Amino acid sequence: MTTAFVFPGQGAQAIGMGKALADAYPAARAVFDEVDAALGENLSDLIWNGDIAELTLTQNAQPALMATSIATMRALEAEGVTVMDAAMVAGHSLGEYSALAAAGAISLADTARLLRTRGLAMQRAVPVGVGAMAAVLGLDLAAVQDVAAEAAGGAGGEVCQAANDNDPAQVVVSGHKAAVERAVDLAKAKGAKRAILLPVSAPFHCALMEPAAREMEQALSETAIKAPAVPLVANVRAGIVSDPDEIRALLVEQVTGSVRWRESVLAMGAAGVDEIWEIGAGKALSGMIRRIDRAIATRAIGTPDDVAKAAEHFKQG
Repeated sequence: MTTAFVFPGQGAQAIGMGKALADAYPAARAVFDEVDAALGENLSDLIWNGDIAELTLTQNAQPALMATSIATMRALEAEGVTVMDAAMVAGHSLGEYSALAAAGAISLADTARLLRTRGLAMQRAVPVGVGAMAAVLGLDLAAVQDVAAEAAGGAGGEVCQAANDNDPAQVVVSGHKAAVERAVDLAKAKGAKRAILLPVSAPFHCALMEPAAREMEQALSETAIKAPAVPLVANVRAGIVSDPDEIRALLVEQVTGSVRWRESVLAMGAAGVDEIWEIGAGKALSGMIRRIDRAIATRAIGTPDDVAKAAEHFKQG
């Protein structure tokens, strides 16, 4: 089988994630220790023993989810499975940073610092309460783009954009709160099965994030990026990239650009991938992948038992 490794984004966080791996694998615990050192705080204690509301804060969730993903990757490596066993990597929003760290393009410490900067920059870009995001279920991307354009009110209106094209029946819109609320009503009127506001602290992946994009441009310009050991399927392009300068530019564009996850999965399938492993917390991406392309097998890996089964799967060929 041809395998891709993918890495989850915000929403997958849970208190206790990665703890069993850290207890079972010294290499996994070392990831959390290194992230703590890079950030100058005990983030691992928050992840394992803290309050979910604090963990869910963007500046905490982003490095925490990345740490959990890379700890899972290190556990796999301890069992003989490396990133080189994948044909390509990808990640959903912040998961793209996890993918790049897993593929050796950005050091673990730099990735943790970048994600802390990214989380803080995203929160600073729009005051709490000004922006919002909503998930629209049961309408395709084109229909939701029409809804968003109508909700935004045209030239000079408020921002409302399709932010995440997650799967054939789930598209997330982002922008000014009033415009997103209008989009919810419009989507329902146009036949959406559901349209619901999401519990997020900022309107990610839309034009309102431009100040955060400029902060990330500066931070990324000061960060060493190497060619990944295996190619990256980039969010905003839904295509394969390996050039470090191109990766840097796309990470900046990603802050305001749409997460083209559905197209990314289709691109992996078109490139011959028939099995995708979700590395880290949760199983949300696996569900999306099944709705996008049922021909692609999925495997979520987040516990020592998952790691052992995955390693055995690889040994059997």
